[in-house]
Amino acid sequence: MADSLSASGRSSEKVSLQSLQSKMKIDPEGYETELGLVYNQFKSALDLFQQQAALSFASSSGVCADPTIYKDLSDRATFLSHVTPFYPKQLAEFPAELAEFLKSSARTLPSGLRCHVTQALILLINRDMVDISETLALFMELQTLGDRTLRNLAFTHVVHSIRRMNKKHKNEAKNRALQNILFSLLQQDDEARAKRALITLCELHRRKVWFDDRTANSICMACFHSSSRIMIAALSFLLDYEKIEDNDNDDSDASSGEDDPNPRTAQVVISKESIYKAHNKGTVASKKKKKAKLQRAIRSMKRQQRLSSENNNSNYYSPFNHLKDAQGFAERLFSRLQTCNERFEVKMMMLKVIARTVGLHRLILLNFYPFLQKYVQPHQRDITNLLAAAVQACHDLVPPDAVEPLFKQIVNQFVHDHSRPEAIAVGLNVIREICLRIPLLMNEDLLQDLVLYKKSHEKAVSIAARSLITLFREVCPSLLIKKDRGRPIDPKARPKAYGEVNIVSSVPGVELLEELNDDDDDDEDKEDSDDVDDLASRGSDDDSENEEMVSASDEGDQIYSDDAESEDGDVQDGSVDEDGDDAVDNDSGGGEGEDKDEDEDQEENDEDSYARAIINKVNKSTARKRKFSDFDGQLLAADTSLRALKKMTEEKLKKPPSDSTDGILSNEDFQRIKELTAKKDARIALNRQGFKVPSSDDLSAKRVDPATLEVHVRARLNKEERLALVRAGREDRESYKSRIAVKQKKTGGQSNRQKEHKKQMPLAAKRAKVARSRQEKKRKQSLSGKQFRGKKAWK
Repeated sequence: MADSLSASGRSSEKVSLQSLQSKMKIDPEGYETELGLVYNQFKSALDLFQQQAALSFASSSGVCADPTIYKDLSDRATFLSHVTPFYPKQLAEFPAELAEFLKSSARTLPSGLRCHVTQALILLINRDMVDISETLALFMELQTLGDRTLRNLAFTHVVHSIRRMNKKHKNEAKNRALQNILFSLLQQDDEARAKRALITLCELHRRKVWFDDRTANSICMACFHSSSRIMIAALSFLLDYEKIEDNDNDDSDASSGEDDPNPRTAQVVISKESIYKAHNKGTVASKKKKKAKLQRAIRSMKRQQRLSSENNNSNYYSPFNHLKDAQGFAERLFSRLQTCNERFEVKMMMLKVIARTVGLHRLILLNFYPFLQKYVQPHQRDITNLLAAAVQACHDLVPPDAVEPLFKQIVNQFVHDHSRPEAIAVGLNVIREICLRIPLLMNEDLLQDLVLYKKSHEKAVSIAARSLITLFREVCPSLLIKKDRGRPIDPKARPKAYGEVNIVSSVPGVELLEELNDDDDDDEDKEDSDDVDDLASRGSDDDSENEEMVSASDEGDQIYSDDAESEDGDVQDGSVDEDGDDAVDNDSGGGEGEDKDEDEDQEENDEDSYARAIINKVNKSTARKRKFSDFDGQLLAADTSLRALKKMTEEKLKKPPSDSTDGILSNEDFQRIKELTAKKDARIALNRQGFKVPSSDDLSAKRVDPATLEVHVRARLNKEERLALVRAGREDRESYKSRIAVKQKKTGGQSNRQKEHKKQMPLAAKRAKVARSRQEKKRKQSLSGKQFRGKKAWK
């Protein structure tokens, strides 16, 4: 600084403000006199400036006549703001005077002085000499003065101050007071103040400083502001468009890259070659360096993936999720959409916000679908964005009758033989996405007609039709013809009826835990199964022995009387009755006396069915005839095996369930259920042929990207793009040349004809050639000018 100050107590020593500032910071008590002198000079300069400003108020420029006055004022204001923390008592009123000076004279101050005084006040706030709640309204007012530098300075200070205040812990009372100031500014009719308040709230919400319900609802309510610019800014933020800025792009924060979760650096790609070199090539020291570099790259990739996943999974921080009255918000915005006269882009933004709100909160807005139906035309501007909004607004709680006219409009306008392939592909993709959310809209005839497009020669159309087939293989295979069903996981799958809900009656996954316990009990049951096998094998051995004995002793007996047959039948009936009595005795001895009759009936039915199966099997074999005594052994073995199986079943039923008798699962059981569920999902994913149909909650939370509706669709190329493709195909090709030029340029030697011209001829041949050429020349000369014109008619 050029100005100097005479220090008291030091003879003729001139001290500048900068050096005096450093000395006062070192020894505050020794320079109190100088402080009072500078403070008085500041007050004098301030009074003088205000007087001159009042005198020159009528001038158009608004700048005081003497520039040295506001330069002295800015220098002393900066000096005092630096030394205020060292003199809190002497300069207790200085921050309030500075803030009052800015509040009263900000519009009439020159740009340079205004920025210097603002920086001095920011310095005092950063050093906790002034509270941000006292100056927030002032800094929001400074952003509306039209000075770009001052606007950036004030905006950056407000955002960083609130962010720094909430860095360690959140002071809800202080945050609420600051939010009330910004909310009141946002509700004002003044467009400049409301826009600055909205931009500040959006920036704090984007930085995840204020992402509570109050901030989110205030941003959403800005969509109903009387100014269209405020409405457009709020819609842009809600749709996660570009960062909200002024038309002059003057609100960009240079330091916003600190908190940007998406760094602009390229992602690291690790190749197999680098992994191989790090482990197999080079010396031990070079391998160590390569491995360390590889680990750094892997950590960097994991960090990038984590940041990208956090950025993609930003639904929690989205203002849509914090709407208190989502139905009222959607209805108010839709009514404004129907009556507004904004340009088409603004209407599309409003339509997207409504569709996003309806889909996310699963609202019912029945008038929205007929409104969309008016614009569903292939030639409509931004038709893919419109169709994406229509898909987003569909969910399982909407009645299919309300969406059916829109669905039919899409089918009739896009999918027909006279439509372009691009429109057919987009239409099929939209139909697939709508049917994924509301499968009841599709019927069998329509689906079979749409499936026929799988034979189209256009790649985009055939892929879209096959994706529709894949969807209905999982949702409802019965609508497809047999050859299109493939191998569905559940052939009897059907879509839920409207309003149908699956109610969970037990802990999800508890059946997996019971199956695991049953598998553990298999080892204990192996002995019983071995006993059953032994009994069965013994019965079969007895049958074979009886069969051999009968065939050996009774070969000659081939005629059986009726009496013998009846006797055999009586014996057979008696054996069966005895076995039945034994079974009843076993059951009664087992402690099941109350259900005796039921067990007898069930046992007799099982025995009869098993006996019939054995009799049919024996009758089918025509190798030789057997007596009825053969069946006695068969029935005895079957009866024995049935009794053993029933005994095993009763023992299993008597066992307590896998969990405790009171039905309470422990923490270990829940952890085991999680592991078993993960294994089951992995096994199903490996065996799955189609795709997994997402749940309704996942579909509601997921945004519909318009680019996915026109995937595989080749866009039409203009002339420049076509020429670029042609030139790209000619890069390895040489330029066009004639055959003569190619022959002349060739370096491989002369051709045979060229060699014949230069070949030495014999002397006789040369003389004959010369004679022929001489005769030919004479003949041409004789005929020149005397061509034959036919026979003359006179002489």
